[in-house]
Amino acid sequence: MGRPVPHQEAAAFVGLLHSLLRELASGSNDPAANLPLAQLRVCHVLQAGAQSISTISRELRVSVSAVTQIADRLERAKLVHRVAEDGDRRVRRLQLTKQGENLLRLHDEDRIRRTGAMLEQLTPNVRKEAAAIMERLGLAAAAARGNRGDSAIGAPHFPKSKVLP
Repeated sequence: MGRPVPHQEAAAFVGLLHSLLRELASGSNDPAANLPLAQLRVCHVLQAGAQSISTISRELRVSVSAVTQIADRLERAKLVHRVAEDGDRRVRRLQLTKQGENLLRLHDEDRIRRTGAMLEQLTPNVRKEAAAIMERLGLAAAAARGNRGDSAIGAPHFPKSKVLP
């Protein structure tokens, strides 16, 4: 731990991650497949509830103007709408519409179905080991991010594994 990893080894991990994600996405019936990644990321942030543009901007580490442009596109697609803040009608928050909530629900269901099909190929013990390794990788990624000085962005976006007993 703490020793530099050779570039080639890190590149191999990146390749493995890309391959895994590509396999999980292939043959998908995901209704969000045609949604640009930036728009999908904003929708995922909004799953937690209505958020201000500036909060989304900080969460995704993009400019306020970029989030505003994305919000405009999502609003035209009827996936989000702007709502007035309680107590101050000048402050607007972005919120998923029922159509947006449904799209993300179907997106999540498709990802879970595809991941389940992948996991069926593994024994229960291998699935437990994989979950433990993924959790450790997530914590290591968060620690590495903190070492770079950008930890003020917030906690990592992965929950503690529910696979492990």
